[in-house]
Amino acid sequence: MSQRDPHLVIGGGVIGLCSAYFLAKAGHQVVLVDRDTSRRESCSDKNAGMVVPSHFIPLAAPGVVTQGLKWMLNRRSPFYLRPRLDPKLWAWCWQFLRHSNRQHVENSRELLRDLSFESRGLFEQLSADLGFSLVKRGLLMLCRSEEGLRDEAEVAAMANEIGVDAEICGPERIAELDPQVEMDVKGGIWFSQDCHLDSEQFLSALRRGIAEAGGEFIDGEVVDFRLDEGKVTQAITGKGEEINVSKVIVAGGAWSPELVRYFGISLPMQGGKGYSLTLSKPAEMPQLCSLLKEGRVAVTPMGKTLRVAGTMEICGNDLSIDPVRLEGIVDSFCRFFPAFQKTDFSGLDVWSGLRPCTPDGLPYVGPIDGFANVLVATGHSMLGLSLGPVTGKWMASLAGGESGDSRLDPMRFG
Repeated sequence: MSQRDPHLVIGGGVIGLCSAYFLAKAGHQVVLVDRDTSRRESCSDKNAGMVVPSHFIPLAAPGVVTQGLKWMLNRRSPFYLRPRLDPKLWAWCWQFLRHSNRQHVENSRELLRDLSFESRGLFEQLSADLGFSLVKRGLLMLCRSEEGLRDEAEVAAMANEIGVDAEICGPERIAELDPQVEMDVKGGIWFSQDCHLDSEQFLSALRRGIAEAGGEFIDGEVVDFRLDEGKVTQAITGKGEEINVSKVIVAGGAWSPELVRYFGISLPMQGGKGYSLTLSKPAEMPQLCSLLKEGRVAVTPMGKTLRVAGTMEICGNDLSIDPVRLEGIVDSFCRFFPAFQKTDFSGLDVWSGLRPCTPDGLPYVGPIDGFANVLVATGHSMLGLSLGPVTGKWMASLAGGESGDSRLDPMRFG
């Protein structure tokens, strides 16, 4: 294994692409292997495209379990955990329950804030360097109920406390911020530092940037590794290709646990399925991206199209589409935006993707024990796109010998 053997990145979603980009820009030879050349299994390509410093509360937080249990009784609800006889699922649920408390939020919020703001700054730099559009108008958290608005006002207070700008808005202020659309809301929160982009445009720009920096792409799947004295020396693809490697970066999203099993590691993770639909000729075009509190639906203008995304279904690696859950997304959207009808969504292609969800809502970023040249970058849940650039930059730093953060240690669950 020579020093010029490439750094191998496994995974062609946003985390893998950002890792490959920053490694290549740091002067490393990079090869990226992508098993999903159709882009049908990636949770990056057709997601909501939001860059969200406002999301400083991890997925494991107070009230999530109670609300989730209520929602499980309704198949149209924003959250569903599909029961199955899988010890790893129930071990994940136990750890999730243990971390769904206020202390965990307090221990995590500054970390997520700092990562998000650094990533936002990197998005601005990447936008200038790679030529994609970054829209910096903020995000509206829209509420149709007084109870929902009270809940979000508490989040806004916490946000302002830690330096994330949040303004509580009544319907009149909401209309000022986005005057070209009709919204049936009690009010909401404007997070002015949030941004949005076209996720497919961003990923295409990253691929172009990697190629221009000398990176290579291989279509295929890594099925085995060759080891020598605690280091990976080669990766073997399903086509029989043997790739000499200097370092390995596992960025396979929800499929990462399958990859690290080759190293005798168990990585607690569950796939959290989400759906999206894209309207090519929307009845109205919002200028800001938004989250719909009561329906947990994301709405993002992308050029002349409008993307509507939602649901969180803990379902293993199943990408099938449940029409009942899809109907719940559409119904919720139309209640918030009355100019739209359910028939507007008839015949649209439905996309589904799996978010890689850890039990504590924090990603896995760092080395694994026992292997000197293997790094992991996965488990970002709903923040994969938002934290993509900072994770990629961190991968380049870790590959150069810098230390990671113990709170994101891939080995933190043993």
